[in-house]
Amino acid sequence: MIRSGLLAAVLSASTSLVALAQTAEDLKNDANTPDDVLVYGMGYQGQRYSPLTQINKQNVGKLVPVWSYSLNDLQGGEGFPIVKDGVIYVTTHNATAAVDALTGKPIWRVVHEYPPEALKVVCCGIVNRGAAIFEGLIIRALMDNRLVALDAKTGKVAWTTKSPDPVTTANGYAMTGAPLIVNGVVIAGVAGAEFSHRGLLEGYDAKTGKHLWRTYTIPAKSEPGSESWEGDSQLTGGGSSWVTGTYDAELDLVYWGIGNPAPWNPRARKGDNLFTNAVFAVRPKTGERVWYYQATPQDPFD
Repeated sequence: MIRSGLLAAVLSASTSLVALAQTAEDLKNDANTPDDVLVYGMGYQGQRYSPLTQINKQNVGKLVPVWSYSLNDLQGGEGFPIVKDGVIYVTTHNATAAVDALTGKPIWRVVHEYPPEALKVVCCGIVNRGAAIFEGLIIRALMDNRLVALDAKTGKVAWTTKSPDPVTTANGYAMTGAPLIVNGVVIAGVAGAEFSHRGLLEGYDAKTGKHLWRTYTIPAKSEPGSESWEGDSQLTGGGSSWVTGTYDAELDLVYWGIGNPAPWNPRARKGDNLFTNAVFAVRPKTGERVWYYQATPQDPFD
């Protein structure tokens, strides 16, 4: 009996580990497995589309609440939930929670503390837009430009890391978006163009939190594209990257939207202001920009 009980416990633990081990292939297949939501936007395509048909135009009006769970946050609510094996993982600007999908019963909740000065200068809104999941870890960004990985079963912190200097809230940077994980690389962008910083994308190792690469969205002096900025205006040119990108596994390219230039008044930044208001195609392992398309040169309208 003891041996049988021990074997059952080992098998149960093994099954649980397998269930939580979201591989790179699982993420690539997310759009085809609507019982789980493993990627921001319901799959790497970001289409937010489910092929499920149980709820339709004829019966959607009959839906009624079964349970509710308070996120206990007075700030903006923009978090896109992750769902895995009947557990919903949801975020606010300062908390991450795991909730039973059938009952609404809380499984764990982690509160993230900020330094007192961290949220004084944040654009645009004190929010978080969601987490990512990979190999049993829930990985999210915090508004003071830290990334944290939590054990999906317990909420225990597995690692935490901070974006290298000079990315601080003091000069307008804030990580509010949901990370995108591609082949073990956590890709994160920043908000804050309205406070006139130089935008960027970054990659981190999903298992350790090690910083792997940084790609600026605004070229430095003498780099290709810098001629589209008058004087030193590229140093405060904006180009935020807070909206989560998408991924084409066949081409191994991540597509990421780059936002408005700064300041809003274009007279202070004459030229086309590359590479704002653009789409970047980057290699997830290195951050190399393969191509870009700029939709609105020298945008005067935000």
